[in-house]
This record gives sequence, C-alpha cells and structure tokens, in this order.
Amino acid sequence: MPTPQAATATLDSEAKTAELQRAFAMFNQVSVELTQAYEALQARVTSLTEELAIANGELRRQYQEKEALSERLSSLLDALPAGVVLLDSSAGVVAVNPAAMSLFGTDMVGRHWGDVVRACLEPTLTVGEWQLGERRVSIAESMLASAGGKILLIHDVTAAHRMKTELERNQRLAAMGEMAASLAHQLRTPLAAALLYTANLGLAGVPDEARVRFSEKASGQLRRLERLIQDVLLFARGESIGRDVIPVSDLLAEAAQTVEPLMREHGLVFAVVDSCDGAQMVGSRKALFGALVNLLENAMQATPAGGKICLTGNRRGDLLALGVRDSGPGISRETQARIFEPFFTTKGQGTGLGLAIALGVARAHGGAIEVFSEPGEGAEFIVTLPLGSAEIGIEENGGT
Repeated sequence: MPTPQAATATLDSEAKTAELQRAFAMFNQVSVELTQAYEALQARVTSLTEELAIANGELRRQYQEKEALSERLSSLLDALPAGVVLLDSSAGVVAVNPAAMSLFGTDMVGRHWGDVVRACLEPTLTVGEWQLGERRVSIAESMLASAGGKILLIHDVTAAHRMKTELERNQRLAAMGEMAASLAHQLRTPLAAALLYTANLGLAGVPDEARVRFSEKASGQLRRLERLIQDVLLFARGESIGRDVIPVSDLLAEAAQTVEPLMREHGLVFAVVDSCDGAQMVGSRKALFGALVNLLENAMQATPAGGKICLTGNRRGDLLALGVRDSGPGISRETQARIFEPFFTTKGQGTGLGLAIALGVARAHGGAIEVFSEPGEGAEFIVTLPLGSAEIGIEENGGT
C-alpha cells in the first residue's frame, strides 16, 4: 500500500501530464491556425501579384497610348498652319509650334508674351486682330484650368482681310454705278438754277438790289453743288481710318458743343447722357465726329420747336453704343427700309448721302448703325462700335 507522500506525488505527476497535454493540444491548434493563415496569406499574395501584373500591363498600355497620342498631337501641331503658343500662369511662353515660330521668330520660348506683343504686334480696329508687319493675324485664347496658363491660337487672316477690303470697295463702286442716274439729276437741278441766276446778272437794267439777290442765290446753288460733290467723293472713297486714341467722353462733348447753339436757335431742349465709364477707342476722330454731328443735325431738322434731342453714350462690355434720340414725328417703316440708301432723302435740300456716309464710317470702324422708330414717337439712331485694341485684347502690362 502506497504511502500518502507517494500518492500525492502521483497526483501531482498526473496533473502536470494533463496540463502538458492541454498545452500541447493548444499548440497544435495554434499551429494549424497559423498554417491556415499562412496559406491564406500566400493565396492573397499570389492574387495581389496577379492583380499588380494586370494593373502594370494596363498602365503600360495607357502609357503607350498616351505616348502615341502625344506623338500624334505633336505631329498635328507641327503640321497645323495656325500658330499655337502655350503660356504659363505668369504669361511666359512655354512652348510654340513651327507656325508660331515662323510668325514671331525662333527665340520665343522663355520670353514674356507681353514682350513679344510689344515687339511684333500693332493693334487694329477689329477686336482680336493685330497687324504683324505686312501680315494681319487674329488671336484667340483659351484658359488651361489644370495648369493655370493659356493657349493662344494665331491665324494669318491677311488674305481674308484683303478680300474683305476689296469686297467693300467693289460694293462702293457698285453703289456708285447704281447712283449715276440719280447723281445726274441731283447735279442738274442746282446747276440749272445757278446758270439761270448768273444769266440774270448779265441783263441790262437789272437793279443793284436784284443783282445782289441773284448773286446770293447763284452762290447758294453753287455751294449746294460743292457740298453734293464732296459727299459723293467721300462716299466713293470711303473713310480712311486713322490711329487716333479717342476718349469717347471727349468726342461726345465736342459734338454737343458744336450743335448746342443750333439747338437753342431752333428752340429745342438738348441733353447729353454720358455713361461711357472712361472708355477709349482707336480710329478716326474726325470721321466719327462728322457722323455724330450728321445724326444730330438730322434729328434737329426732324424735330419741331419745343421738342427734345438726347445724345447718349453707353459702354456695353467690349462694345460702345452712341445714340441720338429725338421727339420728332418718327420714321415710317417704308422710309426706314431705305434711309441708308445713297441719294435717298425726305428733305428738299438734302443730298441723301449723310446717313450713307455715317454708315460707312461705322462699318469702317467695325461697327454698324441701327434706327428705331415708331410713327409719332420720335426716332433713335444707335451707332455700335467695338472698343478695339485700345482697351481689350492683349493688355499693355504684358498679360493676355
């Protein structure tokens, strides 16, 4: 029979054996879990490797496509007849195509675009068009949102501008051909009257008072002939547009100062509303002044005493609107349709060329004239003109 000490040792040994068995079983379980986790990790690594290989293949394909696209774009830009200039956010020239280099030279890259403009370009009356030596070019710009710069597309429009000028000249010549018969009639009447009055001057026994009256009437008819011939020559020649920088407010003030005494003499209320905001334009000050005064004189002749005439100037973005509004009897629809025709007039002593010349002046400056009228409600003539390169387009500070 075992002693109590031996029984206790046996129990301790069995307990330790059981504990070791439990620990071994737990170790086996953890080993199995680690093995399973390793196998799962291995499978995941294999899967990720395959996915990475696919992704790399896709990236290589996209890169090759982008390279091919870049080569095609480069070839296209090289072959493009229009100049392309890429500017960074500070208006520095980053890249150009061969067409742009042929226009501005090969040393453009790295220069500030404003320096290129000042060295090579001169502004014209047409918005977006510039004179480049003997060439005329148009410049369109587009923002690059991602890079913060701009891309400029430059077209040589020399041939188109020449064709436009030739077309305008041919149109004037065609109009001169159509008006030949009317011109003969316009000249015949004052000439016959002047001949009649001068013939009376040679008659014997004509009192001095009558002789003076005949002389004044003959001179008046001859002045009418002179004015008619001047208008015809001006219409046929077309306006020669100058390079005056014209503060529009000064132009309005000059026209108003010229006609204001005549307005008072005719008993008319005259007002000037200047909303030009300091706008300036480039052109012929003399021609624009003459067109404005012509419109004001027409309004004055159409408005009875006590009526009102208003000269207005408004800036509408890149456009300038100069208006002459009167409170006269208005203009019928039929007359409006013909009012700008050469030699068409509703006045007995008019040449019928004033409005045609004014329209020619507006068109020469890249603008137009419109008439708005209802019978009995007065009339308004509005001259719309582009402000041109004096204020818009490429700025003098070097930006675009």
